[in-house]
Formats: sequence, C-alpha cells, structure tokens
Amino acid sequence: MIEASAFTLDGHAGTLAARKWVGETPRYVALLCHGYGEHCGRYEYVATRLAADGAAVYAVDHVGHGLSDGERVLIDDFEKVVDDFHLLDLTARREYPEVPVVLIGHSMGGMIAARYAQRYGSELAAIVLSGPVLGTWGAVDALLAADEIPDTPIDPETLSRDPEVGRAYVADPLVWHGPFQRTTVQALKTCLDAITAGGAIDDVPILWLHGEDDRLVPRDDTATGWSSLAGRESSSKTYPGARHEIFNETNRDEVLGDVVDFVSAHLRSLETLED
Repeated sequence: MIEASAFTLDGHAGTLAARKWVGETPRYVALLCHGYGEHCGRYEYVATRLAADGAAVYAVDHVGHGLSDGERVLIDDFEKVVDDFHLLDLTARREYPEVPVVLIGHSMGGMIAARYAQRYGSELAAIVLSGPVLGTWGAVDALLAADEIPDTPIDPETLSRDPEVGRAYVADPLVWHGPFQRTTVQALKTCLDAITAGGAIDDVPILWLHGEDDRLVPRDDTATGWSSLAGRESSSKTYPGARHEIFNETNRDEVLGDVVDFVSAHLRSLETLED
C-alpha cells in the first residue's frame, strides 16, 4: 500500500497541512479538494486507488479544517481558498514538471474546484466534480434566512449507505461536528454566485458525478449550476441509490473506476495531440 507523506504550505491565514501519495514513476498529478468540515485524511482510499493508476496525488486541508491553521470552518472568502489550493498545484508541478495535472473536488471541494477551473482551467488536463455544490444550495439559503444558525451537525446517514462510513465520520476528531459559521455560509453564497457569473468552462474537460439519493447536496440544485458551467467537453453520470459521499459509497469502486477511465481517456487525447 502506498503511504501518505505529510508536508506544509504557507497559506493566506497560516500553515496548511498537506499530504501526498506517490508510487513509482507517476504519469499524472491528481489534486484532491475536500469538502466542508472534513479533511484530506478521509481520502486515503481514493488517493491510493489513483496512485495505483499512476497518479502522484496531492491534497491539502483548507483553512480552518483538519490539521490546518484557522478558526474551525471559518472561511470569509473562497477566492483566498482557491489561492491556497493554487499553492498545492504549484508544489506538485515543481516536483513533477513533465506530467499533466487533473483536479478532483468533492462537495464544497467541488465548488472550489469549479471556481479553480474558471481561474486556472487552461493549466489542467481534466476535472472531476463529485456531488459538487453548484448553482443553488437550499441549506445555504435556509441558514442565511435564519435569525440564529442552529447547532445541528451534518447527519451522518446522508453520507453513504455503508453505516461504517457514518460511524467513522462521527468518531473522527478532525471532522467538524458543530454549527456552520454565518460568515462561511455567506462566503459560500458569494462563491456560488461568482461561479454562475463566470460562465461555461471550455478549455478543460469536466465530469460531474452525483448520487441520485443525495439528500445533503441535492442533484437538482447542482444541476442548475451545472447548466451554466458545463462547456463543450463536459459530461455527467449519476448513481441510483447513492448518497452524498460517492467516493465512500457501497459502489465506490465503480465510481472510482469511472474517474480513472475519464482521466485516462483525456490523458490519451493529450498524448495524441503531442504526437
């Protein structure tokens, strides 16, 4: 098994904790962008699957998340988070300068990845969005409308049909189990609006994947944002019965197989163009 190695980056609000999983002679870099309240350590299975496929996998805990500095889950501007993530990208490119780079984002990380694509898409070979927050998110509108944000954690049953996933999530001390911060919710809304205003992405192929029984980030809400984001080389797939964390679902190997197939197809297209 490929073990993760830890390193740090100097982010906009302090030290960022990062990890990488690298096998022998990587043929591409995969950047993993995690979701709200969690951390990149929850992507061990995803990272080792990608590394086995030939990826040098890099991930970072966003500000206020996991082992990174910052007040817990406090984000006042997602453009700064995109800036932080660009540091991860630049680090990977310095260490593997001759290989293409793909970006994989989940949930809030899918939103960050979409915004990253609007800013840096021409530098990427492919993008995968897993259960991304795009367009509208009912939870954001409801929280902003509330006089006081309730101290209600994310329901672990919405994550996966595998009950062990929910149990591990609840027991994880690096996962945030408290309420949303209003500043963060407003920043989410601002970022969603910026992505919608930013328009379609035509310079990099994008794959949107979503669980059809996703009750945390409903597919229909995301579809409204996807309609304005999807460019000429965009595609999508949904999974019947799957909940929010499709990388942790009972059919996760099918999902990751689709990710690997999509990435491989576009890497071959790049090789053909270079020839």
